[in-house]
Amino acid sequence: MNNQNRTTQGWVYILTNPSFREDWVKIGKSSRPVDIRSKELDNTAVPLPFEIYATLKTAKYEIVERKIHKAIDRLTDLRIRQNREFFNIKPELALEILTDEATLLDDAEIVRYKDNRPIVHNSQEDVCERERPRRARFKFSMVNIPIGSKLVFVPTGVEVKVAGDDQIEYEGRIYKLSPFVGTFMPEDHRNTSGAYQGAKYFSYNGKILDDLRRDMEESFAD
Repeated sequence: MNNQNRTTQGWVYILTNPSFREDWVKIGKSSRPVDIRSKELDNTAVPLPFEIYATLKTAKYEIVERKIHKAIDRLTDLRIRQNREFFNIKPELALEILTDEATLLDDAEIVRYKDNRPIVHNSQEDVCERERPRRARFKFSMVNIPIGSKLVFVPTGVEVKVAGDDQIEYEGRIYKLSPFVGTFMPEDHRNTSGAYQGAKYFSYNGKILDDLRRDMEESFAD
């Protein structure tokens, strides 16, 4: 059976565990609700039960899980063991990669959890924020930057090359902007969440990518 023709939805999940380090997560898939899967993983192999951090529901959950594992593997050798679903990455950054994949799907449903319960937006302010259209993910074509162009990662001054409409190349590896920032940001410049808007940390011909995008958006608005 071709997985791409599957119509039954399943879940890709990010799990944390109080007995693990803060930057250890388990990223896997399940055809059943994730609360059932997390309870199955609660055995004598781990001192404490797993906690659900976030889930992505989609019919392409098997493909998405493989793509997320591959995206993390491209960052560096972040698997705790090569044949397992455990990664040495902060859950916030794992969620950002999950969200990137979700933008390519037409049936994606992401849910964040707290204390193993879905986070529910109750206030009018939260509802307004949730219904506000998300700004599209940055692409180099938005600001007319061609493939092969050189960019500067501002926090360290290293040069990278544009390898695709939303990819860069550095030392022979392919990255997306935000995961690159999360990996190579110097310790004294890191934020507490571990999540970054990649376009704010790279410059092209001396100008920050996010500023180039904002100038382009304002010119269209005018």
